[in-house]
Amino acid sequence: MCDRSAQKKTSGYKSILIRSQASNSSVSSWSCVCWLDPVGLLPDQLVLLLEHLLEQKTLNPRTLQSLERTYHLPQQDAEVRHRWCELIVKHKYTKAYKDVERFLQEDQAMGVYLYGELMLSEDARQQQVARRCFELTRERMDRSSAEVVAEMLF
Repeated sequence: MCDRSAQKKTSGYKSILIRSQASNSSVSSWSCVCWLDPVGLLPDQLVLLLEHLLEQKTLNPRTLQSLERTYHLPQQDAEVRHRWCELIVKHKYTKAYKDVERFLQEDQAMGVYLYGELMLSEDARQQQVARRCFELTRERMDRSSAEVVAEMLF
């Protein structure tokens, strides 16, 4: 009945089954997230959906790709894109690292927390993204934010 992420569309709603633990194949370990089609979804609703997904232990890359395409996440407002970037970092969704880079370069004030997440991940590629973005934006950042990020990175 279900794959790691199974999608079903019914009467204006889209639902997705998400397995919360990779080692357990029992259907009872899955959670269902339902969302409206993107036409009527407000940014605050997207933020709530993404925050719920951030609580999931694991997400399949196909699930993340589906979310990205369905909701055009890279084109949303800064609050939505911030949550999207958190999902990218948490689940090491490398296909969307360009979205993290863009966020760190365009939304420097909100990006400070994300720099911390990238460095705490202990993933060499994510740390490289953080350092590269900081070098590109350091001169445009306000002084206190630049100092905080520099301490995290070096």
